Amino acid sequence: MITFFKRLSLAGAAALVSSAAWAADLPAPVIEYAPEIPASGGWYLRGDIGYKFYGDPDGSFNDSVVGNLRYQRESMDDAWMVGVGVGYKFTDYFRSDITLDYETPSKTRGFAVCGTCSGGFSRESTDVDVWTVMLNGYVDIGTWNNITPYVGAGIGAAYVSTNNSISENPGGATTRYDGRHGEWNLAWALMAGASYAITPNWSLDAGYQYRDLGTAKTVKYYNTGSGQTRSTFKDLTAHEIRLGVRYQFDSYAAAPAAPSYYSGNQPLTSNF
Repeated sequence: MITFFKRLSLAGAAALVSSAAWAADLPAPVIEYAPEIPASGGWYLRGDIGYKFYGDPDGSFNDSVVGNLRYQRESMDDAWMVGVGVGYKFTDYFRSDITLDYETPSKTRGFAVCGTCSGGFSRESTDVDVWTVMLNGYVDIGTWNNITPYVGAGIGAAYVSTNNSISENPGGATTRYDGRHGEWNLAWALMAGASYAITPNWSLDAGYQYRDLGTAKTVKYYNTGSGQTRSTFKDLTAHEIRLGVRYQFDSYAAAPAAPSYYSGNQPLTSNF
C-alpha cells in the first residue's frame, strides 16, 4: 500500500511539472478593451449669425375716406440677424431645437397715389424689426469626411414691430407718426445646409432658410381720414444665409463592453 501511494505521488508531481512546462511555452495573454463609444443622443447649444434678403411685401392703406389704397413699388431693405438655441439629438439622423432670433431694423417702403396732392405719389415707410421663436426639426442625411448635410423645417411665432413711420408727400410735406406698434404672427421656415465636425463636441453650421414672418402694421394715423387707419405690409418673407456653431454635450454609453482575453488564437473570456 505504501508503494502504491509513492507511485501516485510521483505521477502527480510529474504531471504538475509537465503542465508548468507547457504553460511556460504559451504566449502572454492580451487584454483587449472595447472603447467607450459616445451615445447617438444628447443635448446641444447653438449660436447663429446671418443676413436676410427680404422679398417685396404687399402694402396697403385702408381708410373710410380714401378706401383701400394699395401701395405700389413696395420694397424692404435687407437685415442682419443673430440667434441662440438649445436642442437635442435623438438619433444619428434626427435632431430638434428651439431657437430665438432677433433681426436688425429694416426700412419698408411703398408708394401711394396722392389724391390730395398736386399729382404724383406719396412715399410711405416704416422701420420693421422682428423677434422669432421657432421649434425646428432636422434630418441629418449622413456624414462624409466630417461633413453632414441636412434638411429641416420649423414653426413658431414672430413678434413684428414697427417704428419711425413716415409719410412724404410730393412737394416736401412730411408727416412723422411717433410710437411703436407690434403684433405676434404665425411664422414658419424651410431650411437646408451642412455642418462640419471640428471635434466630437464642436461643429460649424452653414445653412439657408426661407422664412415667412406674417404682417407688419404701423401705428394709427390719427391726422388722416377717419383717424383709425394705419399702413399694413403683408407677406414678410426672407431668404436667409446663416453661419453658426454648435456645442454637443458629452453623452456616453452606460458601460463599455467587458474585456476579452486572447492567448494565441484561442479566446479566453472573462467577465467582471
